[in-house]
Amino acid sequence: MAQRLATEYVKTCLQLTEAEMFRFFQMFVDHQVTLQVKVLENGNQEVVFQDGAGQEIVLSFEKKSGLYECTGSCRLSNTLLANLMRKAVSEFKGSATVNRIYSSYTMVYYYERGTVVKIEEVKGQLITVIYEFRDTIGLMQEMFQKREVEQEIEMIYDQINHLLDLRNMVQEQGEHQQIDTRLNELTHRLFILEA
Repeated sequence: MAQRLATEYVKTCLQLTEAEMFRFFQMFVDHQVTLQVKVLENGNQEVVFQDGAGQEIVLSFEKKSGLYECTGSCRLSNTLLANLMRKAVSEFKGSATVNRIYSSYTMVYYYERGTVVKIEEVKGQLITVIYEFRDTIGLMQEMFQKREVEQEIEMIYDQINHLLDLRNMVQEQGEHQQIDTRLNELTHRLFILEA
């Protein structure tokens, strides 16, 4: 198995309440990562996470509408910090683009609301999609909710029934041909819709 050289968090975005912020800090402290929190005048916070080997992450949290928002990037060579960041993005429903860098290729993970939605392998100029999330259940529900075709079919059946009743009442041959032409058009349309 290839050795990961570094993990790069690009376009990371976390939005945390005050309680979630405490849990976020605690997650790192529980794994013997030391942290220093600098509270700035406007309520914003700058947090430095440092592991025992000297690797550190500096994250800035801006206070917006009662939430602490962290946007930014960091590059980690320490597996512990990289895994804690992955867990934080997942648990706190964050969004991020994560580059897991190996000697001959890079795996790019795209997170949306804490879930991996796409994985790509990048080797030089060649990009291969390894995984891509498709909301098949949502697409199927959307298809079932679309009833336009069924409604058109019902409308055509009603028109056909009306024309058949009219044909039975009318005696003139010219009117029969007009009705038959219209019935032919409607049955052809019905055939297309039901296929």
